[in-house]
Amino acid sequence: MQKPFIAIPIGDPAGVGPEIVAKSVADKKVVEAANCVIVGNKEVMENAIKITKENLTIHIIDEVEQGDYREGVLNLIHMNNMDMSQFSFGKVSGMCGKAAYDYIEKSIELANDGKVDAVATTPINKESLRAGNIDFIGHTEIFGALTHTEDPLTMFETNGLRVFFLTRHVSLRKMLDMIKKDRIIDYVKRCTKALEKLGVTDGVMAIAGLNPHSGEHGLFGWEEVEEIVPAVEELQRQGYRVEGPIGADSVFHQAAQGKYSSVLSLYHDQGHIATKTLDFEKTIAITNGMPILRTSVDHGTAFDIAGKGLVSAVSMIEAILLAAKYAPNFKR
Repeated sequence: MQKPFIAIPIGDPAGVGPEIVAKSVADKKVVEAANCVIVGNKEVMENAIKITKENLTIHIIDEVEQGDYREGVLNLIHMNNMDMSQFSFGKVSGMCGKAAYDYIEKSIELANDGKVDAVATTPINKESLRAGNIDFIGHTEIFGALTHTEDPLTMFETNGLRVFFLTRHVSLRKMLDMIKKDRIIDYVKRCTKALEKLGVTDGVMAIAGLNPHSGEHGLFGWEEVEEIVPAVEELQRQGYRVEGPIGADSVFHQAAQGKYSSVLSLYHDQGHIATKTLDFEKTIAITNGMPILRTSVDHGTAFDIAGKGLVSAVSMIEAILLAAKYAPNFKR
């Protein structure tokens, strides 16, 4: 069976992205699982290889089929978008923000054209994007726009625990206004389709409770009574295998133990805390609902340690392996 081709943009050059790319490409598990196509800048990756002391040779390619996918070779689509005389590690930079966007855009182009089977992304910096006049707040928004997907779904996976998010980058006050029956029904249906696309067809999806003890029938809040329970009941009537609301203090543990195939978290930190406490480094983000597959590390650019060779590549390795695992389901 042919190994899937995974495009990997190197992220913000001033962050740890290039270093985790170098470490991951040198990892034997990655070499055995995937053909990695790195999208970035040659000078930046030369620096990263020196910093990490990995035994890698850069092989410049223009097309995926030109790659040499043996151990010890880093196949790079070089983009000449960095002035290294103006470069420094660990700082917000419009040049680096624009470069990071260029790498993502090219990687998505490869996936849209069917030349790679998935994209595994590295960290970018929101301030650098803004400084580079890039009108996107992050990866999900970029992928949504460039794949013509209106509302991509974010799913975290770690050690078999899968968590979707009903709301993410909004304040808690705004989140409360978004806990609506129709939104929950729509998300469960879309999440179910996303799981089927990944090949997950068995099991029950759990809806996390919002309030302490899921509101205790209105004692601690009415969202469960007025919005969440009616949504679950309607979904069950339509034949969806869903349960809830289940107290957030127990539902993630139950899912990690195998009782549920996935959990719909109602807001950003509810699901982030659960997955990252279970296994911080192996919590991987998967963007679903798009025509292409995208996985990602779920840590930042780590400007404080960039360029020092201190960063762990565990999360990046896991993101690539997960992309390789699910990529066959996205063959077009």
